[in-house]
Amino acid sequence: MLIKPLNQGENLANEIRQAKANGHEQSFDIWWLGQSGFLIQWNKKCLLFDPYLSDSLTKKYATSNKPHERISELVIDPSLLDCIDIVTSSHNHTDHLDAETLIPILSINKNIKFIIPEANRDFIADRVKCDREFPIGLTDGVKKEINGFTFHGVPAAHNEIERDEQGRCKYMGYVVQFGKFSVYHSGDTLWYDNMVSILKPFQINVAFLPINGNDPARGVAGNLNCKEAALLGKEIHAKVVIPHHYDLFKFNTADVREFEREANTVQQLYKTLKLGEIITFK
Repeated sequence: MLIKPLNQGENLANEIRQAKANGHEQSFDIWWLGQSGFLIQWNKKCLLFDPYLSDSLTKKYATSNKPHERISELVIDPSLLDCIDIVTSSHNHTDHLDAETLIPILSINKNIKFIIPEANRDFIADRVKCDREFPIGLTDGVKKEINGFTFHGVPAAHNEIERDEQGRCKYMGYVVQFGKFSVYHSGDTLWYDNMVSILKPFQINVAFLPINGNDPARGVAGNLNCKEAALLGKEIHAKVVIPHHYDLFKFNTADVREFEREANTVQQLYKTLKLGEIITFK
């Protein structure tokens, strides 16, 4: 039986719309939409990180040697997300850059901004059928302010830190500052040299970190494992870690209870979200 979201579909869409209508500067809301997709509402603005809201990978790999069998229900149809101000892609893998998710979101949100790794501009424009100049590109060490959110590009190692011929990162994470808050969305990444020294100065309130690990037998690039995610949160002094990249595909997941045990061991505060669950930070 598939994992059922705590909230989903039109009920979730209405909750998001209502939260946006009531939004203000002193708190922000977070929803987990599955895999690495998180939605933040702050001050009547909605920021959507790396959504994957389709079955495109399940269909693509149905007859391959690595079937992407779903273990959780779809949280929300992308056509219902009609109040998004900013959406991101951290890299070109389909669960972070899904045409079946992004094309409807970009279509129904007329003033939306699209944050991407600059190195991936041509690939992204082709995949999501947008004008090449439409996305806003970042690389590490670059920051841009969009709709009250300040985005800082940081490297991601998936499995290595890869750069284009101009030295721009192909895999990225984003630190986003807004009001008195700071969050880090890792994208997909392993631990790399200087990672702590890059992230620690941002005084991160919430770190969204993957926990599915790096198993070459899966035939896909890897991520932090449960222990590493807990320890990284501790090392960068994140106030809270929210785990991601699990409970979507049967072949590439993790037991979130192991992450919780590791976080307790190193005394790192965390919040494990259910699919479609809202949490508010003040």
